[in-house]
Amino acid sequence: MAIRRTETTSRSTETGRVRRARAPRDPRVRAGRALRVVTVTVLAVLFLIPFYLLVRNGLATEQDITAPDWTFFPRDLQWSNLTEVFGDPNLPMARALLNSTLIAVSTTVGTVLLASLAGYGLARIPYRHANLVFYAILGTLMVPAAVTFVPSFVLVSSLGWISTLRGLIVPTLFSAFACFMFRQYFLGFPRELEDAARVDGLGYWRTYWRIVVPNSRPVFAAIGTIVFIGAWNAFLWPLVIGQDRESWTVQVALSTFTTAQNLNLHELFIAAAISIAPLVVVFVLLQRYIVAGVERSGIDD
Repeated sequence: MAIRRTETTSRSTETGRVRRARAPRDPRVRAGRALRVVTVTVLAVLFLIPFYLLVRNGLATEQDITAPDWTFFPRDLQWSNLTEVFGDPNLPMARALLNSTLIAVSTTVGTVLLASLAGYGLARIPYRHANLVFYAILGTLMVPAAVTFVPSFVLVSSLGWISTLRGLIVPTLFSAFACFMFRQYFLGFPRELEDAARVDGLGYWRTYWRIVVPNSRPVFAAIGTIVFIGAWNAFLWPLVIGQDRESWTVQVALSTFTTAQNLNLHELFIAAAISIAPLVVVFVLLQRYIVAGVERSGIDD
């Protein structure tokens, strides 16, 4: 036991010496590190300022928000603003949050499923016109959304989907960008795993579902997060399709606080803080997958 302790102590001592030897002694290197730390800290503070303003003004009165003397936080926090937002008879905030959740989750699941299937088919299933189909899908990214907005509205209106969840969800299910990202990732996916699955008698569908999906979770999580944030923040399409108050999303509900007749600042700020809370939670939980997934997807053909 004594010998083992001596060996362990000597190894730790050698490791410490190596670390100290590797530690930069050049003042310029230390100054560069300090500059990076300061830069990152300043950028983090600037990034957090909007969130601070939302919380600060959301828990303040109208007088505190518009007062000429700024205070870091009001002396009396108005927690009643929370109940005021949800109790406002002119604003179905709870219903709007539910609608946004249903739309964002459904859009994310549908988009990830459809785009991943399309991307896998374009990357793996041999087809003479696969590249032509891919370039056609890629070309839709160059078409401005304003060009297809009116035809999409006419189609949804003719189907009778105005002020329905179907009209808010179905036209946005497929994403050319998500299809492109999945296709680029699947081009670099190890073929050995798929060959082993085919030896076991699996077809394209079961290979995709049993082999590809479980080994591509970071990419699915990254693209799913991007799609969820986009669906949650969508405003113009829900504004036009959701003409009934019961079909409003949270972004449409927020726009009712700023009208020509009324400007309810404290409710606007607290409602905005509530609306971004789900996005903050999703981003914090999945942020490591966003960078890892985009890096794995690649941009080469």
